Amino acid sequence: MTAVPGRSAQLSPNQLQKQELIVEAARKVLAREGLAGCTVRAIAEAGPLTKSAIHYYFADIDVLIDRAMAAHINAFAAGLRKVADKHSDPRKRLFAVTEAYLAEFADHPRGAFLWFEYWIAAGRAQHPQAIDAMLTSITELLVELLAPLNVDDPRARARSLLSYLLGAVVQQRVRPRSAASLRGDIEALCFAGYR
Repeated sequence: MTAVPGRSAQLSPNQLQKQELIVEAARKVLAREGLAGCTVRAIAEAGPLTKSAIHYYFADIDVLIDRAMAAHINAFAAGLRKVADKHSDPRKRLFAVTEAYLAEFADHPRGAFLWFEYWIAAGRAQHPQAIDAMLTSITELLVELLAPLNVDDPRARARSLLSYLLGAVVQQRVRPRSAASLRGDIEALCFAGYR
């Protein structure tokens, strides 16, 4: 069993399930209302548990928000992996994933605002571990996609590609470009010097 953050008691499987219900309710509130709207009251209204139950399982709302954001990124990465699994050609896999990445934020612009809002808040709170875990998750996926393409230093290219994608998410909101144009940028970034 797992200890409740801030509590010495161990959680039963039933209690773990309740904790996950709270995390899922927080995910919904974050997606709909952003960080400012993610209050214990709003989470209680979105889920099956009361405010007092939420306080019991999560003495610190920031821990709950971290868990909910981690759940968002895990679901996002899992979706990208499903996209990759649809393609056997390594190059097609890479481009399908980068297009799916950008499409997710184009289709759900509040998601981009939430991510950046969360990163700013976590940075101000001197809590970079949560941000690092999110970046690492996507970077590792990109490394896996680039490695079969025999590019030099797949990890460095993956970090550069993620930085590009993060910037493209913002730029697409201001000055949208076609998928073909973005693909040209990604080709240049990933395969510069590649033969």
